[in-house]
Amino acid sequence: MPRIILASSSPRRIELLKQLGISFQVVPSGIPEVCDSGCSAADVALQQAKAKAEAVAEKHPQEIVIAADTVVCCDREVLGKPRDWEDAARMLRKLSGKVHEVHTGLVLWQKSSQQRAEDVVTTRVYFRNLEEREIFGYLATGEPFDKAGGYGIQGYGALLVEKIEGCYYNVVGLPLARLGEMLKGFGVDLLCQANTASE
Repeated sequence: MPRIILASSSPRRIELLKQLGISFQVVPSGIPEVCDSGCSAADVALQQAKAKAEAVAEKHPQEIVIAADTVVCCDREVLGKPRDWEDAARMLRKLSGKVHEVHTGLVLWQKSSQQRAEDVVTTRVYFRNLEEREIFGYLATGEPFDKAGGYGIQGYGALLVEKIEGCYYNVVGLPLARLGEMLKGFGVDLLCQANTASE
């Protein structure tokens, strides 16, 4: 089986991939995050994921490269990672009491075989109405500052979310069910491998 590379240094994506029992190597793409205001949020996520996959696959043509990019969109505004405390507070106020969408562009690429698969997974997230003291309390945890939209659902950010529609893991940063389906196209069946390993 070809080796697998995760084109990301995100601790959350690394942890999620480990959760599936996959043996993989981490090779960050080094691609800067660029927001094209002329594109939809889903297109932004997919284009970023493609750029990451291309950059890493160029140097590792034999491996299956997994690249992902997650963006948050609320009222047609793409919310990236907050620049500072004030920007994070602005994002949380914007999300308060509203429904927003989390889009993850997911690209798998093996350059040597010219095989590529791509998709965008979307989850709708419902935020509670947040009081100012809650916003400042959450900012004080330090969680918002390296996450799109200024929150992380897997941490204290779970206290801000009323409910979601769609894949939870997509909001964390890597839609695992969709990834598993896409890997089958590359001859990697995670459930069958797990069953074999347990025998």
